[in-house]
Amino acid sequence: MQMPTGTGKTHVLAEIVNNRVSGGAGKVLVVAHRIELVAQIRETVDAFFALAQQHVGNFAKAQDDKIRKTIYKQNKTITAMLKVENLQKSFFTEEIETVALNGVSFEVKEGEFVAIMGPSGCGKSTLLNILGLLDRPTNGQYILDGKDMSALTEKERNVFRRGMLGFVFQSFNLIDELTVEENIELPLLYMKVPAAERKRRITDAMARMAITHRSKHFPSQLSGGQQQRVAIARAVVMQPKIILADEPTGNLDSKNGLEVMGLLRELHREGTTIVMVTHSARDAAYSDRIVNLFDGCVVDEVVM
Repeated sequence: MQMPTGTGKTHVLAEIVNNRVSGGAGKVLVVAHRIELVAQIRETVDAFFALAQQHVGNFAKAQDDKIRKTIYKQNKTITAMLKVENLQKSFFTEEIETVALNGVSFEVKEGEFVAIMGPSGCGKSTLLNILGLLDRPTNGQYILDGKDMSALTEKERNVFRRGMLGFVFQSFNLIDELTVEENIELPLLYMKVPAAERKRRITDAMARMAITHRSKHFPSQLSGGQQQRVAIARAVVMQPKIILADEPTGNLDSKNGLEVMGLLRELHREGTTIVMVTHSARDAAYSDRIVNLFDGCVVDEVVM
């Protein structure tokens, strides 16, 4: 029997329940149509919750984007943590000059997360080396925390770097012969931090990176994601004002890459300034602003 839709179907069911349809066939119809109604109700409820979750997700993303843009606008009034003006870097051989950076100018505000993107060979790593005081520009000015880096001696640059900058590398750069705990401790030894303070900082850093249970393990006993967690812990244990990250997910699978970017985002939310070089548009989306390089020049900047 073809059942009518809407209130008609409900009416027929009511008749069956009231014994207007008698015998076994009526009982079968009652069960069948109850099952049909329950299935339709479930489909409606599932569709409603799916739509609700979609709207909630879209609203949350819109709110996050709004907050990030508001923070960036507020940051415009904050003094630049670092600033480069007309930065140039050339490499020379006997016959050839290779221009890596050509008139690069931009600044990073305190508490900002900036991603530097561009194709291979565009000067990203060269720029990061200069920002990290690992190299000097051929020309131009680099101001870090209000100080002109070109005016410092090499020894002064080393001291300034240790107290100011933390590094996260693509290849982790852990020392194989040292345990997790010892790798994290190493920069504190160079900074001559007292033993009790070293222990406190190491314990806190391992807890934040969720690697406390690996403290006595060696790098060879860790996965790629765990090694990068150790590298980030080694960077944050110094309590730097700026973290410089060079392709931090480049050697990781997608799952571990997302976890590492989540850790960097948390550090940013806690107030750490981050400058990250990356090829990944997915990773760059975690930043407040993207500086795009091409052939050693800044071609544009995008506020996320």
